[in-house]
Amino acid sequence: MNTDPLTPSLAVLSEPQNLWLVLFALAGGLILGYVVSRQSGARSLAATRREIETKLAAAEQEGRIRAKQIELDARNAVAERREGLEKELQGDRDKLVESQRRLTKREDLLDTKLATLAARERAMGEQDERHERLKAALAKREDRINGCERELAAERAAFDKEHRETLLRAARMSEEEAKREALTALTNACQEEAAAIVKASQERAAADAKQEAMRITLEAIQRYASEHSAESTSNTVKIEDDAMKGRVIGREGRNIRAFEAAMGVDVVVDDTPGIITVSCFDPVRRATATEALTILLKDGRIHPARIEEVVEKVSEDFTERIQKFGRDAANEVHLPGLHPRVIEAMGRMHYRTSYGQNILRHSVEVAFLCQVIADELGLDGALARRCGFLHDLGKAMDHDVEGGHPRIGADFLRKHGERSEAVLNAVEGHHNDVIATTPYTPVVMAADAISGARPGARRETMEKYVKRLRELEGIARRTRGVREAYAIQAGREVRVIVDPHGIDDAGCHVMARSIAQRVSDEMSFPGEIKITVMREMRTVDFAR
Repeated sequence: MNTDPLTPSLAVLSEPQNLWLVLFALAGGLILGYVVSRQSGARSLAATRREIETKLAAAEQEGRIRAKQIELDARNAVAERREGLEKELQGDRDKLVESQRRLTKREDLLDTKLATLAARERAMGEQDERHERLKAALAKREDRINGCERELAAERAAFDKEHRETLLRAARMSEEEAKREALTALTNACQEEAAAIVKASQERAAADAKQEAMRITLEAIQRYASEHSAESTSNTVKIEDDAMKGRVIGREGRNIRAFEAAMGVDVVVDDTPGIITVSCFDPVRRATATEALTILLKDGRIHPARIEEVVEKVSEDFTERIQKFGRDAANEVHLPGLHPRVIEAMGRMHYRTSYGQNILRHSVEVAFLCQVIADELGLDGALARRCGFLHDLGKAMDHDVEGGHPRIGADFLRKHGERSEAVLNAVEGHHNDVIATTPYTPVVMAADAISGARPGARRETMEKYVKRLRELEGIARRTRGVREAYAIQAGREVRVIVDPHGIDDAGCHVMARSIAQRVSDEMSFPGEIKITVMREMRTVDFAR
């Protein structure tokens, strides 16, 4: 017996009609499956198409956004580049404008220099022409004088002969006596004529020299118009309470002795209210002691240990201050490379005065005046400035070294490396202590006189002023034929009254020259002194 469940089905399928049914069923299933699958594919294709369209729209939107962003970034980059280019262009324009301005300024400066050079050339040309005219006039005068001398010699010979014969006939003198008489008369006549010639020559030379010297001097003063105050180093300390004097003195005088020993000065505490006097011949030590005492009085603690501490600190401060004064002055006159000891010595002169004039400022002023004068004379202005700046260097140490300050300064410069003969001679010879071997020495002498003689630069004590006036009058009175002499205008002029019976008009000129020479040789003074000789003849008679 067969138990397989498939056996009836196979049997059924083996029948023809059932086979067609199965085929139709399969065909219908296939068609139905095809239709179903086609509809499902269409739906899937539509969904896919919609998805693609959505993605394309999103992509287009993103592309537009990116395009806009790229366009915006490009515009920003273009704007930044344009701004950078504009800045570079503006910088180039500014540089071009600055270059044009500098070029214009340089052209103006060049035009000014050319105008100055042209003016100077014209002035030099005029001066040369004037010199040529003066030479020609002098040559004519010399020719005229030579002609006059020849005529005078001829007339003198004729006059001598006639005069000798007249004397022999009239007085019956011997020939020797007649010669002596004629020689005496001729000598007197020649002296009168020589005095007249000397007077005329001196007046001409003085007029020319004075005019040229005045021009150079005025130009030097105008080009260096320094504001100059005559300062003096104080040697008194003000105190608010006189009770501080006792603290300054200390128990049994120990404080004042310690201070005097540390500073090398004398402290005077007397009954004068409100001040304590500091006395010392060295101006630097005096100034240092004054400041140290002022600090002690303000602090109130005054005892030997505190005194030593303050003195040491103030001394260090003054050393630095002196170096600074020297460096500043050297930089002001454009003199680099000076020896440190020379700079220190120049700084010490800040505390030194002469007739109330600060020596350091005086040295700076003389330096610039020397440069101006040297430039006018065609010399080396820088070398002249160096000579003028160092000319009074010896005054920084003449308290400690024997001798005059010109010799001290020159030796100090030689010791510290100064090799210029012009500088050494100017320093040593600006007071005529040695013979001037270079033209810079008289330039320094002239600048020194200008700086010291101008109004307000110096002041004198009454005692020295009266002594100088007496010396002037004494030199004039010691001259033979002088009746009286008076110094006037603060010693700038001496008026001399002569005996009219003993001195004639021609002799007055010789006397004025002689007195002026003696004053120059025997006295030291700034500027110049005018000598005026007056001769007055009075004749009195009475009508009755």
